[in-house]
Amino acid sequence: MIYLELILSFMQIGLFSVGGGYAALPLIQDQAVNVHGWLSLQDFADIMTISQMAPGSIAINCAIFVGIQVAGLPGAVAAAFGCALPSSIIVTVLAFIYYRCKGLDSVQSVLAGLRPAVVAMIATAAVSLISIAFCGDGSTGVNAVNVVLFSIAFILLRRFDASPILVMAGAGIIGFLSELCF
Repeated sequence: MIYLELILSFMQIGLFSVGGGYAALPLIQDQAVNVHGWLSLQDFADIMTISQMAPGSIAINCAIFVGIQVAGLPGAVAAAFGCALPSSIIVTVLAFIYYRCKGLDSVQSVLAGLRPAVVAMIATAAVSLISIAFCGDGSTGVNAVNVVLFSIAFILLRRFDASPILVMAGAGIIGFLSELCF
């Protein structure tokens, strides 16, 4: 029964995550944390972090990690299948329609109207991640080390075009060392 729940939940996510993996994160969080209670918010934040670092689509990675947490390897397969199936069908149909109708003004108007909604979904995921990174579960207040790490990483990535891999490795090492020292 849990496999069917995973497939159906992730099919909903795959169906409504317009805008890619980051747009799917609030939907995955809602299903995994709020609706089914499979994960705590902290567990979900950890899964999002690992999903971001792993190669591949963040939505599929997140689905796999949630599936493993809930029902082991078969759960991972069920969640990944559920997440990928709707988008595969939709993308195939949309690609066919787009290439037949891409010159129409109405198609361009629909795409222009979807862009702000997609950006809002991505911003929602970003705000959730920042809140979790800075405050954790909310009981301990703001983590100053994480705020400083975020600021330094942001500056390195935006201003100095640093390697994301090196920034993540450095932040992980500093985070580990700060836990040992504090």
